[in-house]
Amino acid sequence: MAAGASRVFVSHLSGVPVFDPNGDQVGRVRDLVAMLRVGGRPPRLLGFVVEVVSRRRIFLPITRVTGIDSGQVITTGVVNMRRFEQRPTERLILGEFLDRRVRLVETDEEVTILDVAIQQLPARRDWEIVKYFVRKGRGGALRRKGETLTVDWSAVSGFSLEEHGQGAESLVATFERLRPTDVANALHHLSPKRRAEVAAALDDDRLADVLEELPEDDQVEILGKLKEERAADVLEAMDPDDAADLLSELPEEDKERLLMLMRPDDAADVRRLMSYAERTAGGLMTTEPIVLRPDATVADALARVRRSDLSPALAAQVYVCRPPDETPTGKYLGTVHFQRLLRDPPFTLVSSIVDSDLVPLAPDTPLSVVTSYLAAYNLVSVPVVDESGALLGAVTVDDVLDHLLPEDWRETDFHGEEWVAHGG
Repeated sequence: MAAGASRVFVSHLSGVPVFDPNGDQVGRVRDLVAMLRVGGRPPRLLGFVVEVVSRRRIFLPITRVTGIDSGQVITTGVVNMRRFEQRPTERLILGEFLDRRVRLVETDEEVTILDVAIQQLPARRDWEIVKYFVRKGRGGALRRKGETLTVDWSAVSGFSLEEHGQGAESLVATFERLRPTDVANALHHLSPKRRAEVAAALDDDRLADVLEELPEDDQVEILGKLKEERAADVLEAMDPDDAADLLSELPEEDKERLLMLMRPDDAADVRRLMSYAERTAGGLMTTEPIVLRPDATVADALARVRRSDLSPALAAQVYVCRPPDETPTGKYLGTVHFQRLLRDPPFTLVSSIVDSDLVPLAPDTPLSVVTSYLAAYNLVSVPVVDESGALLGAVTVDDVLDHLLPEDWRETDFHGEEWVAHGG
């Protein structure tokens, strides 16, 4: 995020322009979206409601934002143009927090919220509500009488899920600290009605992560209960290989309709994966490994593997290729493993330390050979290259394990150091 922007009052963000990395204006901020949480934790910022040129209001997730200050918001350039729809767990800060009458916890005095301060957590991308600027006494923001003061978020009552009752909203907030695998396990054991309510309340990225950990029957059931545009958004947020696996379980008509609703680039990746047999390197691979050009440095590589949204298996190595950088790439030159990146100076070119000895796999390589390859060379990921020498993707060990384990392995709970099957 932008330097010096550790704390921002939301009134300063209302109407400010939103720019992409090239400096082109995407739209203007019309509101901020927050989620209430349980356990005495402050509301978390989910993103922005942005009005684009067509006057349509869209949702910009905080994960797609690289800079926030009082004069502008900078995005990664990836913006979903579908219309914003507020979910049960979401609160609009400008629309629902400002001018709201609440009470101070310590004195029980009635105050009116005039402004809200958000702040980024140290060493993380998350932003939370940290302060309220309030006026004592009754009356809205236009009333000038009454003492004003800035208080901590915890000094005001009325903004916790415990005070809003127990429902899907509270359950979603309870799941916030759980890993996707644990949320998936909890969802699996809910009633279908409750499962649909919770899925509807989760944001797209979180639901995508959870779907990837659910049994196929649950995946199909949940996807089928979402609106088609929302289902397409969630599929876009999933890893392409997991999205391809899920779509392959649907009737042909439904599959094609969802693919048409997805962004063309995302749909193209999924279609490509679906063209390969399931138990082959092509059917198992992800199309989003870390790809670097030969003139990239070790510092560039470390910056890429440092991304929090990468799985450990994908972050364990980078693949050096000639342009283009997206799969299918230009000629594949080799791999640089994470440990090697740690041993060399930051200015070292990755092309000078590339490992080109291991032969990459062809997309039609069967699962048994992929498994033996990973085991023989002690790898957690392996490149998949076509006949022309272009990198198509990478197979990670977690996807291989997913196909080697029993079909019902996801229907078990993990407690401490042992797996305990339900009903066992």
